[in-house]
Amino acid sequence: MKSRAEEASQLQLVEREDIDDEEDLFEAIDKLISAGINAGDVKKLQDAGIFTCNGLMMHTKKHLTGIKGLSEAKVDKICEAAEKIVNYGYITGSDALLKRKSVIRITTGSQALDELLGGGIETLCITEAFGEFRSGKTQLAHTLCVSTQLPTNMRGGNGKVAYIDTEGTFRPDRIIPIAERFGMDPGAVLDNIVYARAYTYEHQYNLLLGLAAKMSEEPFRLLIVDSVIALFRVDFTGRGELAERQQKLAQMLSRLTKIAEEFNVAVYMTNQVIADPGGGMFISDPKKPAGGHVLAHAATIRLMFRKGKGEQRVCKVFDAPNLPEAEAISLPRQY
Repeated sequence: MKSRAEEASQLQLVEREDIDDEEDLFEAIDKLISAGINAGDVKKLQDAGIFTCNGLMMHTKKHLTGIKGLSEAKVDKICEAAEKIVNYGYITGSDALLKRKSVIRITTGSQALDELLGGGIETLCITEAFGEFRSGKTQLAHTLCVSTQLPTNMRGGNGKVAYIDTEGTFRPDRIIPIAERFGMDPGAVLDNIVYARAYTYEHQYNLLLGLAAKMSEEPFRLLIVDSVIALFRVDFTGRGELAERQQKLAQMLSRLTKIAEEFNVAVYMTNQVIADPGGGMFISDPKKPAGGHVLAHAATIRLMFRKGKGEQRVCKVFDAPNLPEAEAISLPRQY
């Protein structure tokens, strides 16, 4: 008969060195040193939040020359060395299909919702959940904090979770009953969640930059941003600042996309809704997601949450490249 501690340890994370098949997901920036790049220049890249060759290739040369101590000649040499380590050219459709096999689907804890999403929340992309307050968005975020840590054979992600909170809605005490429901040790689950409270949109962006260091060293599988738009709506006011707001929002979303693809993590972000006066006379209470077209194009999968009868919550696939438009009804306690 196994002890509870032994059972719990089986459900906890494996160490980075045990994950052999994950090693080729990204190439560490240190490999540039063996390619003839000065160690001091590599350190400057790390100080700027670039920890992998894959991540380096996601930056423009203009941005890299903006890093203190890197000249245009140095940047050209660094990019040339990185291109030899990472193949960022054309690949065949068959290779693209093989690459898609590295996608992990993380269970939401609700069978109906998992079926709707084709298995769960996907890595390598951004999933956006929008809806009114109390529609179940943050509840799902808390459940994903736990289910991500399940082994892959139990439809988990076998990885850690990063949680950026802009509205002060993260409650660690809510994690405990969810962990117990999944048969996991609540203390270990909470230890595998890194949490940060953001107060300005600049703080929010800097927290994302700081994540690269953690993700290059430890096996993360989920990044939650709850909510992505709240601080932008506070820090930018009126139509006069709208263009600048959307530009800064686009940069933030671009960073989220790069994190998802660089480290094979799932990004789950919540979004608020705004009144839609042009929503149509036949809709009793027309609403649309905040953030405009910039946010709409950045999110790969968009889910609309709304309240149903009593305790029921309805989730609808609003936009997705590989999922049919459909609805699922669940209870908050199911996930």
